[in-house]
Amino acid sequence: MTQEELQGLLTDNADEPNAFILARAMISARKKGVPLNTTTQLRDVIKDALKVLPSQNREEEIKKACQRCFQALRIEVNHELEALYVFLEKLPSVLASGGRVAILTFHSGEDRLVKKSFQHLYREGVYREIAPDPIRPSQEECNSNSRARSANLRWAIKA
Repeated sequence: MTQEELQGLLTDNADEPNAFILARAMISARKKGVPLNTTTQLRDVIKDALKVLPSQNREEEIKKACQRCFQALRIEVNHELEALYVFLEKLPSVLASGGRVAILTFHSGEDRLVKKSFQHLYREGVYREIAPDPIRPSQEECNSNSRARSANLRWAIKA
């Protein structure tokens, strides 16, 4: 995988703001023979690459960058966006007229794919109604369930 491909993967699958820096560091580490077989090894490369960040938020940024990198790699390895795309393509054929679907997404790549699919099929007349905007969790829900903070719920009704 090239640096540009890795940077695209980090950007597309995880919205990583430091994608260029991290991709360059990972490719450089690989070229130097540094093993990247464990999460600890990858974290060390990320930590070293982000040492240029201001010290006051550095540890938190490193933690978030690690989470985003692991997410991006998981999405790629598991072909999650491809599976979602296939699901969205086949969905209208299994919904009855007036049938409803609701899809919960947890990151912008998934949400973008669902949104574009619903909008396209709405314009084509396949869906008679779609959510104008995603439904987001309340502050109360986020307080009681921290994983809810990134959730978006989109729905559609088949024509």
